[in-house]
Amino acid sequence: MSFSLISRTKPKHRAADAVANLRDENRRLLAQLVGAHGHIAVQERQLADVRAKQTEAEQVVVCLDADLDERTVELDQAQAEIRQLHAQLAPYLAADANANAITVPPAERDTTAVEDQATAPINTRELHARFAAGPVVSLHHSPQAAGPAHIPAPAA
Repeated sequence: MSFSLISRTKPKHRAADAVANLRDENRRLLAQLVGAHGHIAVQERQLADVRAKQTEAEQVVVCLDADLDERTVELDQAQAEIRQLHAQLAPYLAADANANAITVPPAERDTTAVEDQATAPINTRELHARFAAGPVVSLHHSPQAAGPAHIPAPAA
């Protein structure tokens, strides 16, 4: 058998190369771990800041709620006092309105001018009589169409 049949194009896997690759991977993973520790430290500081702000906000809400309750009680008391004072003042307001009332006699229209004369109601009995049977459907069958179409009916 000849040694020339063995291919030298592919390197042989050696244990030393595998160890070197594992050491490189171990260094890379350690660098990632250090970076992760730094990121976790930043996140923990931010969490502590957020918790401190949340505690402060809760204290503000408690103070504002107590203030709102006090103001609500004051508002209810003021509204009750306003209702009481309005009830006491109502008779005086009514007496003042009656004492200072403005009275005006009923107005009458001046119809002395010719153009301002009152008119009589319009007599619609003739219209009622014409259309008592129902609405006019066609002008050809209406009483005005009895004569020739081109001659208007005489005015009554």
